[in-house]
Formats: sequence, C-alpha cells, structure tokens
Amino acid sequence: MSSREKLAAAAKAKGSSLAALSRMIGRNGTYLQQYISKGSPKKLEEEDRRKLAEFLGLAESELGAPKDKSYTPANRGDWVEVPRLEVDASAGPGAVALQEDAFDAFRFSKKWLAEQGLDGAQLSAIRVVGDSMEPLLREGDEVLVDCRKQPFRDGVHVVRLDDSLLVKRVANQGAGRFSLLSQNLAYPPIQVKAEDFEVIGRVVWKSGRV
Repeated sequence: MSSREKLAAAAKAKGSSLAALSRMIGRNGTYLQQYISKGSPKKLEEEDRRKLAEFLGLAESELGAPKDKSYTPANRGDWVEVPRLEVDASAGPGAVALQEDAFDAFRFSKKWLAEQGLDGAQLSAIRVVGDSMEPLLREGDEVLVDCRKQPFRDGVHVVRLDDSLLVKRVANQGAGRFSLLSQNLAYPPIQVKAEDFEVIGRVVWKSGRV
C-alpha cells in the first residue's frame, strides 16, 4: 500500500475528511485530495507529514518519511486534550463572552507541552474575531491561552475590558497603567488602569489557515 493509500485509509478509519485534515495542517480544503488523487504535491512537507502522523497515529515512514525520521505513535496517556471554548476574543471593537462551554478539543502531546513550559490543565483555546491583530492573528484563528496566574510580562494576552474579551498586545507603562496595542496600525492604542481590566491569560500558540 502506498503512502497515499495509507493516508486515505487512516483518515477514513479516524472518521476525518481529507478536507478537515487539510485545514488542520493549515492548507486549503482540497490539498490532501489532490495529493492522493492527482499526486500533487509529489510528497508531503515534513511539518505537514509530522502533524498528520501524530493525529492519525501513524509512523511518519508510512506517509513517506525516511525510516530514520519515523514517528512512533504515543500512548493515549501521553496526550492532553485542551478544550476549545465557545468564546470569541475580539481583535476589534470587543466580543461579549456569553458562555464558556467546550464544544471540542485540541490534542497536544505532553512532551511538547513540557518543552514549551506549559501546563495542559491551565490551557484553553478560543477563536479570534476582527482584524486589529493582523497580520499576527487573523479572524478565524484559534489561540491557545495560558491561564496560569503568574507575574505579568508584556506580550499578547486575552483580556477582559468591561464586558468584552479582547486579544491585544499588552504593555506595562508603569504607575499602574497599561496600553492595549493592536498589530494593525489602523487601530489606536487603548490606555487603561490596572483596575479597569483583567488579564485572562497569555496567548502562547495559534492555529489558522495559511
């Protein structure tokens, strides 16, 4: 069985469509269908192959990798499921958080999380809406938020301002004042006092289409 046939069979066994798997690796929805049926591209990119092997529980060699770069599937206990919440963080005028129920989950390896210094139990994933954080974050991207209580460091955070959730680059200006900054320069900085907003968590990873 060729690597293309193995990919198609594994996707079917997993109950995942080729379009969904294509989007998971940041490609357009027809990417893997064309790879399997038309042979284009001739081989998978290394990072795409790694992500697919991890998700489908295959060795990378089964998807065309050299034997010495083969991925050995991890045991169930080696993975952490991070909830995807029904919450939007606005990269724009502000999104009102109505509920925080999980509708799905991302699965990360415990080893990878440990390498990043992250605790899976303190992570959640939420969707970005709006364009104020482009090109860093685009509408529809999902971000992994580290909700641990820890000393503040400047960086990209999800914050609560009034009744809205925002994703912004937060900079400490001293004397209890902070700037909420957008990547898109069409949006002016928002100046706030420490008591006027709440840091929900630090953005540590993003998932989105290319």
